[in-house]
Amino acid sequence: MSVMMDDPLKRWTAKRTTARVVEIIPCKTTVAEASQTHALPPSEIEGWIENTKRGMEDALRANPLDIGEQYEKQLKNLQGTDGAPVGIGHACSLVLMPPVARPW
Repeated sequence: MSVMMDDPLKRWTAKRTTARVVEIIPCKTTVAEASQTHALPPSEIEGWIENTKRGMEDALRANPLDIGEQYEKQLKNLQGTDGAPVGIGHACSLVLMPPVARPW
């Protein structure tokens, strides 16, 4: 009793694994319900979801990115549609970075 698949066998990359996990996680509420209940803009909640997906994907990598590599990748992704980089002040306001260790 073997199942025939049209697609050839593919590696379980971090991106594919993350997609399957996101499909499996039960959805107890919607973005609209959460934004109304907690008086948050839907865009903020959607940003949280995207950050969570990126974090899950990185956690499933064979060699996870360090914080510096994550920052560089995020800055690269924040280029304008014409290919020009977004202003550094604007880019910094969009990138969610963990707090930097303080020397004191």
